Amino acid sequence: MLLWRLLARVFETDEQPSLEAASVAVVEDLGLPTALLDPSVSVDTLVQRFPDLAAEFDALMLPGEDERPRDRARTAALAAKLLLNLFATGHGNITATDLAGWQQDAGWLERALGHQPGDLRTQQGGGHGPGRGDGHGGLAGVLGKLEGDLVRRMRLREVLADPALARQLTPSMSLIEQLLRDKDNLSDVALANAKALIRRFVDEVAEVLRTQVRQTSAGTIDRSVPPKRVFRNLDIERTIWKNLPNWSPEDQLLYVDRLYYRHTAKRTTPARMIVVVDQSGSMVDAMVNCTILASIFAGLPKVDVHLIAYDTRALDLTPWVHDPFEVLLRTQLGGGTNGLVAMAQARPKVLDPRNTAMVWISDFYDNRDLQREFEAVHRSGVKLIPVGSVNSSGSQSVDPWFREKLKDLGTPVISGHIRKLVFELKSFLN
Repeated sequence: MLLWRLLARVFETDEQPSLEAASVAVVEDLGLPTALLDPSVSVDTLVQRFPDLAAEFDALMLPGEDERPRDRARTAALAAKLLLNLFATGHGNITATDLAGWQQDAGWLERALGHQPGDLRTQQGGGHGPGRGDGHGGLAGVLGKLEGDLVRRMRLREVLADPALARQLTPSMSLIEQLLRDKDNLSDVALANAKALIRRFVDEVAEVLRTQVRQTSAGTIDRSVPPKRVFRNLDIERTIWKNLPNWSPEDQLLYVDRLYYRHTAKRTTPARMIVVVDQSGSMVDAMVNCTILASIFAGLPKVDVHLIAYDTRALDLTPWVHDPFEVLLRTQLGGGTNGLVAMAQARPKVLDPRNTAMVWISDFYDNRDLQREFEAVHRSGVKLIPVGSVNSSGSQSVDPWFREKLKDLGTPVISGHIRKLVFELKSFLN
């Protein structure tokens, strides 16, 4: 009954009296408040009025032990509340308050699935709860599309022009995409508020990505350089092992005639990373993530990062690579795609091929002559890392022709979570 009522409310604007009356009876019989059935009541408001429900929403939709029939009905009632608030978004314009309320309700759904609020929609943090990696990627994409639709229905320019309304906005990938598309049409207060939201989002994502990159060391151990014979470099385990023949059973002592030290010297040549990003409209998620990631790697010692964005023209953003906020403000989303102009700027930056990685981020719907350029770069010894999608769902379309060609080249296109790209880059640096 509760699930039929949920479907009716999501797909039909008019109430079905019989379903409503029966659902009220079921909810009352379960000892739950009837406000649970009202889509205009946010989950935050519901929990404020009935605090005991907060614990029930946490991990509500994770698989657990067998439940009694009455418990399953209670679970269905609570789950239906979350789904109704998330999917019955109506039509027409919305306010900043409406968007903020939807985002808060989405946070409760994420908690019900074992994630931290905001984690499932972006997947940027890699998941913090028990739901991590449990197949919610498809739902993450759906939530992202719903949020994007709400952002488009909001009178964003009017909201940004009002500081009080702008403060109600919670940065999200959908909102950042709209801000980046519309930034040239904003001025004064609206532009300042838009920049503040972009900066806030960039800082939040950067902090999460920084934890993934942490412990990355630039360069490999150079064993041609003799180890320094100082105590901190002493390899105690190896020293004991190599001197075991000198063990004296009579004296119960190990006589050490040679000390062994660890090699610690690293290559002094900086690793060069050339990041090329397609700034067409379909790539905004990957562009935001990878621009921030490039700035983080640029901050590592002995890593020389270059950043190029392109559509039909190529723009060298290397001077601002340490500040992803400035990079994003200089991008222009949309337009055509011509990777050959970007490659013309990228190739001269390859000075030492075997010490260079080229990260190419695109959907690869491009001039097929670009494949010959990829093959030449790969043959030269450069580590080519093609990236098709580094977003929450990994659902982005990649040109099948390029996907097959790059796979045959031995450089398959990375799609999915940004952790994959972090892993590849860390492998190159180590």
